[in-house]
Amino acid sequence: MKFWASLIGYQLVWFAAVIGAGRGLAWPGIVGMLLYAACQLAAARHYQADLSLMATAIVLGLLVDGGLMRAGLASYATPWPSAALAPAWILALWATFAMTFTQSLSWLQTRLWLAVLLGGIGGPLAYLSASRGWHVVSFADPAWRGLLWLGIGWALATPALAWLARRWSTEAAPAAISLQGDAP
Repeated sequence: MKFWASLIGYQLVWFAAVIGAGRGLAWPGIVGMLLYAACQLAAARHYQADLSLMATAIVLGLLVDGGLMRAGLASYATPWPSAALAPAWILALWATFAMTFTQSLSWLQTRLWLAVLLGGIGGPLAYLSASRGWHVVSFADPAWRGLLWLGIGWALATPALAWLARRWSTEAAPAAISLQGDAP
């Protein structure tokens, strides 16, 4: 059940953020992320790993999406809080996406090559659908340059988040205790 709740929850946050940004509102994505995070953290076995993943993903979002903007390859609807940084609604999506690596995308933790492939293809496709369906991302001509930037960024970020999720989840795992006094 956690798998489906995580997957559906992420998609609901994505739609809230994109539709909200299309209407000039950043708050639906932010509120959606906060609600998703509260639900995920309440059921999390390794909440510190999830919080660390969220923070890491926000930094990655600032690098990937902020770099995309500063390079003049794309612009975003509702650029709040600043047109010089990645919009808050995009960063909320990054944070939400990061939490899926301990739930619905946990299977990518041991399949980093697949994470590279899915990130490199799925990332740009999500932006393209947000661009064409809701007009919240506008790519500078030729658009392939911005999509290439996103493909490379997501091909690096997705396996990094998967690897960190595995590392931080296992570090937070409780040690086994032996009643005989010997190390297990």
